Amino acid sequence: MLTAKGLFQEIIDNDESFRLFCSIAASGEAQGGWENGRIASLVPPGMRDMVPKITRHGADEDKHGRIFNALLKKRGLDPVPVPPDTDYTMLLEKRGIGLAHDKLRRDEPLTERDVIVYLAHSRVTEQRAADQMIMLVTYFGDHPELGKAIRMIDNDETNHLAYCHEELLRLNHEGHGRLIQRVLRESALAEIEVYRDVGLAVMGHMGRILGWSRAKSAVLAAGIHAMYVWERAAGWHKMVDLRMPERRDALGGPMTPAPAF
Repeated sequence: MLTAKGLFQEIIDNDESFRLFCSIAASGEAQGGWENGRIASLVPPGMRDMVPKITRHGADEDKHGRIFNALLKKRGLDPVPVPPDTDYTMLLEKRGIGLAHDKLRRDEPLTERDVIVYLAHSRVTEQRAADQMIMLVTYFGDHPELGKAIRMIDNDETNHLAYCHEELLRLNHEGHGRLIQRVLRESALAEIEVYRDVGLAVMGHMGRILGWSRAKSAVLAAGIHAMYVWERAAGWHKMVDLRMPERRDALGGPMTPAPAF
């Protein structure tokens, strides 16, 4: 029987599939770190109180990229180029979700609307990241090679999601509720399509590396499509709900240093 734990175990047990997995993860985190760094430098004057938290958000993601590269180095592996069809961040940008990289490269202050778009986009993608890390901690939190890294990243992703909830609720109370809900909905519906496409692409690459049969690949693809259908019908609501988190001011302190491997 195919299980998420069994599939991931198969991927991490093979050097080439592990290499691709860590390379994709490191690249995505590095992009997120760069984006947050640029946003922090371009925040409009009236929202400068958010800069330390945006900076912390980016620093955490940079740290995650270093962690995935350290896991590769520990196994004596080098990163590989990320296949374009697995580049989650850039595929979202092509759908018009989040702030475009060309906008962030310009030294022009962002608007209040831009910051709300950033937070709403982050709230959606951080929900995905937090859910994935909960699954990985459940199955591999005690893994001798990966456990320490997974637990640290899981804690950070929980902080990131809490930060997005708290900041969006604050902005909602300031009168931006209609814009926030519209951007959240647009982001969620686009994200579940991109996540489906990236999932199919990643499984395709992994299947070629690991020599999966057509039947196994077909079952996995059917599972990804079924998840998309459920998320498109109802699951996306989880990505747009806002509630005050248990962790308040989650990004208000210093970044937790990356562990040594």
